[in-house]
Amino acid sequence: MGRAPDAPSADDALAANRAWWDAAVPVHLGSDFYDVEGWLEEGRGPKPREAALLGDVTGLELVHLQCHFGKDTLSWARAGAGVTGLDFSPTAVDAARSLAARAGLADRADFVCAPVADAVDALGGRTFDIVYVSLGALCWLPRIDQWAAQVGALLRPGGRLFLHEVHPMSTALADDDLTVVYPYFEESAPYADSQAGTYADTTATEALPGEVTYGWNHSLGEIVGALLGQGLRLDLLDEHDWTSFPRYPWLVETGEERFVMPEDRVRVPLSFTLLASRT
Repeated sequence: MGRAPDAPSADDALAANRAWWDAAVPVHLGSDFYDVEGWLEEGRGPKPREAALLGDVTGLELVHLQCHFGKDTLSWARAGAGVTGLDFSPTAVDAARSLAARAGLADRADFVCAPVADAVDALGGRTFDIVYVSLGALCWLPRIDQWAAQVGALLRPGGRLFLHEVHPMSTALADDDLTVVYPYFEESAPYADSQAGTYADTTATEALPGEVTYGWNHSLGEIVGALLGQGLRLDLLDEHDWTSFPRYPWLVETGEERFVMPEDRVRVPLSFTLLASRT
């Protein structure tokens, strides 16, 4: 991961990313990482830790920004929420609608194809009790203030934001030796990320349009400041020495979708959880 030598415009970078995510959908649907068939068979709901933080969601309206093919979105429908998923990949949205039908949740789930920057308009000005954003979302967005403005407009009074995200310190580090290869703070030009396959299947190189995707880092202070600037109240900020995917090849899987640093490595923050609310 590093700076793109000839950085594309934000629009061109987003178009390249969209093509990559379109191609990644069938790979992820069939991957052990997502275990879609097991999820369908066992009727799994939200991750226990997330359910404990958000409490009973029965009858609440939840919107999942950057929902991919909707597995996490539909988990909240199983917990009793009415859910709406939004993603910029039409392939992902089609897959999410199909998955909702297979899970018997189509009557409680809606999926909309649009970029996050257009979420408010794409959702017709609706507001929600919960805005949910899960791991690996913010790095695909050029500006954190635009994201926060959408979140603020989507939350009704008393509504809550749940964000579990890759820690920006981890994003700034190399994929193998923990050296800094990209600035911690947001920059206008994207970085280029060359990877083999996807985070869910590193062998799936032939299925993808190319190995290079583009991203933007956003510091923890920039994320918090952008949300406070929208009038939200910060209720929780917790940094973790674990994450839910193998960010580095030498992380140790401990179960419950957790990957941690081995004992011989210096602990660094790998993810964080943020809760905010509109009072």
